[in-house]
Amino acid sequence: MTDQQIKGCIFNLDGVIVDTGKYHYQAWRRLANQMGFDFSKEQNERLKGLGRMASLEKILEWGGIYMPEAEKMHWADVKNNWYISLISNMKPGEVLPGVLYFLRQVRELGIKIALSSASQNARSVLKSTNIESFFDLIIDGTLIKKEKPDPQCFLQASVAMGFAPAQCLVFEDAPLGIDAAIYGGFTAIGVGRPELFPNAHLTIEGFENLRFNNLLGQLTERVIS
Repeated sequence: MTDQQIKGCIFNLDGVIVDTGKYHYQAWRRLANQMGFDFSKEQNERLKGLGRMASLEKILEWGGIYMPEAEKMHWADVKNNWYISLISNMKPGEVLPGVLYFLRQVRELGIKIALSSASQNARSVLKSTNIESFFDLIIDGTLIKKEKPDPQCFLQASVAMGFAPAQCLVFEDAPLGIDAAIYGGFTAIGVGRPELFPNAHLTIEGFENLRFNNLLGQLTERVIS
């Protein structure tokens, strides 16, 4: 693999670019508490990669609560309003360590940068943290119709950039996202603890002090070996 073969990089948002997971957890937990139950941070980890309605259904399952679809829509909107209120105060300092340096490297090499997130508020987060200008393309939850591990979210990004999946790297912090990238024919980079991503082509702990060319070198070594 060489830098000439890679034409685009596709990033998930939460856990990769910023940590909005804590705000999702606060809002979902507030909703659960209003319904008379609670859930843990460990359970919240199982919501990674899921869209709003899928997350709500999982939480209702934990609470043993049934409700009709119209009521689900209502509570999903309530939760989203709480979440929007929380992220509206996000600052540029909440971008995860090393991300800006890494994005600058990618841009300087002439490689296109896309964001693909199940969040319908992804653009708002990018604006509040002042990093929207780094992205050539933003695919958010308003455009994605199929949940991961369906690769639709990444395929939409690669098609819009004009590249084949094999020409793109996907950076993901959720196992479902890694599976989606692999199903779509992308090179999947797990961001987090290696044991979480046994199927990833490569895993990084984060972007701090990470050089893009070194990452490509590691991928090439994996392919050769």
